Amino acid sequence: MKRSQLTQIKPALATVLKPALLIAAILSLGAVCSAQPGKGEVVVSPNENYRGKDYSEWSAKALKTALELPLEGHPALDTNPNFDASYGQRGSVWFLGGPFGTVERTVTIPANKALFFILLNAECSSLEPPESGFHGDTETEQAECAKFYSDHIVNSFFVVDNEPVQNLGDFRFVSPQIEFDAPTPWLFGDTGGHGTSVADGYYVMLRPLKKGEHTIHFGGSFHFAAGELGPDPVDLLLDTTYHVTVE
Repeated sequence: MKRSQLTQIKPALATVLKPALLIAAILSLGAVCSAQPGKGEVVVSPNENYRGKDYSEWSAKALKTALELPLEGHPALDTNPNFDASYGQRGSVWFLGGPFGTVERTVTIPANKALFFILLNAECSSLEPPESGFHGDTETEQAECAKFYSDHIVNSFFVVDNEPVQNLGDFRFVSPQIEFDAPTPWLFGDTGGHGTSVADGYYVMLRPLKKGEHTIHFGGSFHFAAGELGPDPVDLLLDTTYHVTVE
């Protein structure tokens, strides 16, 4: 899991676990909305491609973006309610997530931007030290590492304008391995560099929303039983609300 919420658990775990894990974080997301007429069409279904990429491929782009952003002002750590949603964004699809805890963000989105939300996920890379608990050298090792953490995601939800997305289990994806160049310092370490990474988690893609006001509410928790990461149980809550104005 990673410090950003574009992948987010690491800062939270680092605080909670101390010596158990030196660094822990998450980037810091079928049936769709149950729906007013046309509402379900806003959500890209989990078996659908959007602009030539499937969910796994979009999760890889979100992961690369998150790992390459500067630590200063990183959106996975920013708890400012007047959040700048344009930070680090490029192209017709914007990547959004949230830090751990209960957070509200008020944002303005240009028209015709699709929104790719990272609900909860975990990431493991070649750049993180072995003692971090988030290290893997090969794609297989990184995927197995990320899977361990994402298997502990519980109670996930995603609501668009008061309409919940159903069957969120269908929205869990593993990214292909990506290459990234992390700045110094970066989201998960004091020293950056070139690395590879795989993420595993829950994501929801929204087609461009109509102009006007929208509310998007999503979250869930990581739950670790006593003995899995330390002597005590660990629960990490993410509950994020976006108040969106589409111009």
